[in-house]
Amino acid sequence: MENWSLVSICVLLGLTARWAVSLNSYSGAGKPPMFGDYEAQRHWQEVTYNLPVHEWYFNTTDNNLNYWGLDYPPLTAYHSLLCAHVAKLINPDWVELHASRGHESYGHKLFMRATVLVADLLIYIPAVVLYSFYVSEGSNKKKVCAVLCILLYPGLILIDYGHFQYNSISLGLALWGVVGLGLGWDVLGSLAFVLSLNYKQMELYHSLPFFCYLLGKCFKQGLAGRGLFLLVKIAVTVLVTFALCWLPFLSDPGQVLQVVHRLFPVGRGLFEDKVANTWCSLNVLIKIKTILSTDTQLYFSLTTTLLAILPSSIKLLMKPTLWQFKLALVNSSLAFFLFSFQVHEKSILLPAFMLPLFLKDGLLVPCVVTSLAFLFFAVYLLSALEHCSEDKLRLGPYRRLLICMPHMDLGRVTRWKVSVFYFSITAMAGLSFMSVALAPPAQLPDLFPLLVSVFSYLHFLGLLLYFNMVQIAEPPQSVRKNQKKSN
Repeated sequence: MENWSLVSICVLLGLTARWAVSLNSYSGAGKPPMFGDYEAQRHWQEVTYNLPVHEWYFNTTDNNLNYWGLDYPPLTAYHSLLCAHVAKLINPDWVELHASRGHESYGHKLFMRATVLVADLLIYIPAVVLYSFYVSEGSNKKKVCAVLCILLYPGLILIDYGHFQYNSISLGLALWGVVGLGLGWDVLGSLAFVLSLNYKQMELYHSLPFFCYLLGKCFKQGLAGRGLFLLVKIAVTVLVTFALCWLPFLSDPGQVLQVVHRLFPVGRGLFEDKVANTWCSLNVLIKIKTILSTDTQLYFSLTTTLLAILPSSIKLLMKPTLWQFKLALVNSSLAFFLFSFQVHEKSILLPAFMLPLFLKDGLLVPCVVTSLAFLFFAVYLLSALEHCSEDKLRLGPYRRLLICMPHMDLGRVTRWKVSVFYFSITAMAGLSFMSVALAPPAQLPDLFPLLVSVFSYLHFLGLLLYFNMVQIAEPPQSVRKNQKKSN
């Protein structure tokens, strides 16, 4: 009973933070002719409500794709249509074809924020609570702190309530998939993940771990017996779910090709804006987009992405345990973000800090407040390092490395981890202050966003190397015991 009271408090705090942020500015407010991501979501409601399905992804007289054309999978379009029906009941002017373009009003702002809040309540928040309490490890106090860390993470709150990206739906569905697999409900987990992939194509970042874990599990159970039955069940579930999501487009191959073309806009180039991945950071020294053709950039990024994912995926396929699966999700998403083609800065919501984006949207104060709340609980969790054993700290890989350095103390490694964390926070706070208080040199107008981008990139690259090293090593003894109990 006490646990559920704590959960209720966590959810209430998360909702309070979301609604407080929702009273602030939003992306593109009062900035014609495009009006930002707020207008994009409203326009998709206008298009899906007033036009037939076969026109949603095509350029027509009533659907100018250069003005916020749909570029997400069908489930996003259906969600826009559902919101549009509700909007029509409240105020028909909000979704009137052509005449509603650029519409801005207080009532509509509250409606849009409410649609994000409802999505959080129905999909994201329940998934976070279930994952933290039933799939993750640790004491109840640590689980509560984990819930608060996730629900108070500023990136997701400020982007979803300032840009109306509904990332909580795709991330929530993917997390439901993780919960399903963690509890042994492989078919339901597969269903949830396919839905997330059909809501946002960025869930491809997590697709390979799901595939390798389930395939490895089928191999482990034997393809001549239970493993084959499981494989058939999962394959049928995936195919039927995809078919239902794409059903209105399947009658015409041209429709399917057009939707795919809208989902993967190769023509936009290797990267956009100051995204903290390899190509943008490398572009500071080598102008990749200038010296390489678009096709070469595409093939090169595809090759490097696959190479970066390969060690983690092979390990998971050979040893399909939940611990390996969770690490593979981290490694796969980081590899995709760092090396894949046309990465969007919002693709790394969970580990990223997107200060330049928040400054552009006038969300500095909410960013500071939510960041402080997030850091409070993160520091509490970090303080547990001082009381953890070598086994729980996943220091096995370091023990092997220290054979070459016998005088290096593992306790020193732990203290080094904590020091790096605090250094990162301090440095980012300094960059944040300079971005707000100082004017960049006239010849370098993008200096501060670029510094934030490169600084973040170094962190993400370090995390990719570290978590690959942890995954390839054997799991801690406590994890192995828990896995045996689960089996």
